[in-house]
Amino acid sequence: MTGEITLFVNPTAGRGRGAHAAQPAASALRAAGFPVRTVLGENAADALARARAAVADGTRALVAVGGDGMANLALQAVAGTRTPLGLVAVGTGNDFARTLGLPVRDPAAAGRLIAESLKEERLRAIDLGRVGDRWFATVLATGFDSRVNDRGNRMRWPAGRLKYDLAMVAELAAFRPYPYRITLDDGAVREIEATLVAVGNGSSYGGGMRICPGADPADGLFDITVVGDCGRATLVRVFPRVYRGTHVDHPKVTVHRAAKIEVVAEGLTGYADGEPLGPLPLTARCVPGALRVLSP
Repeated sequence: MTGEITLFVNPTAGRGRGAHAAQPAASALRAAGFPVRTVLGENAADALARARAAVADGTRALVAVGGDGMANLALQAVAGTRTPLGLVAVGTGNDFARTLGLPVRDPAAAGRLIAESLKEERLRAIDLGRVGDRWFATVLATGFDSRVNDRGNRMRWPAGRLKYDLAMVAELAAFRPYPYRITLDDGAVREIEATLVAVGNGSSYGGGMRICPGADPADGLFDITVVGDCGRATLVRVFPRVYRGTHVDHPKVTVHRAAKIEVVAEGLTGYADGEPLGPLPLTARCVPGALRVLSP
């Protein structure tokens, strides 16, 4: 393993914050005595290939500079290896960093923390979710929330969070519960009508929406939040409670814990860490200790 740290940078994260964040993070690492190199890609596939090459060459750590999408891309390079992951969270949501108690939108502080963690060998092993050959750290979303993502991704205007707020209003107008079949840990198939099924390795998505508030990324299990067959009015009342995590107390909401889940439904896309995985059906497995992270 080399002493060099690799900064894996998304220059467009958080409306350009990724590019600006790389410099103070790199300065903090160099001030602590670490050599640093930066990896940029022409596109996601090229960036991932470069990150995997850095890991194969023995980089001391891979540090993702950007938002949850960049962190998710970095996972594909380091999951299941001995190379630790650091996060300089400067995106829009930053849910992975929030889950780990890391600095958000403070790249210099994040760089200092990474340097201290490396010097003190302060590494934390956490679980990851896996769907096929794709890893995720926070939440696999299916249902109303993924339909909002679908619509928001098709919208060219406005930018940022407002786009998804408008997408949510539009989806509410056409809202109906979806027929699901879910199977937990190879048990019996459960046929349900549900608003959404969220599979949490971490507790939040969407910039602090605590959809799976009890999820622990080091217990070997997913927390699976099922919001049942709500009507529009009930959904409007319940959904704001997601920010506090108190929606799980509503009688239409149930929480399961499992190491594996198969989710089947027609016409729905799965999103993990905010990134599209593809249409259902999907099977997710919790892989204990799949990632080493640099933590407080």
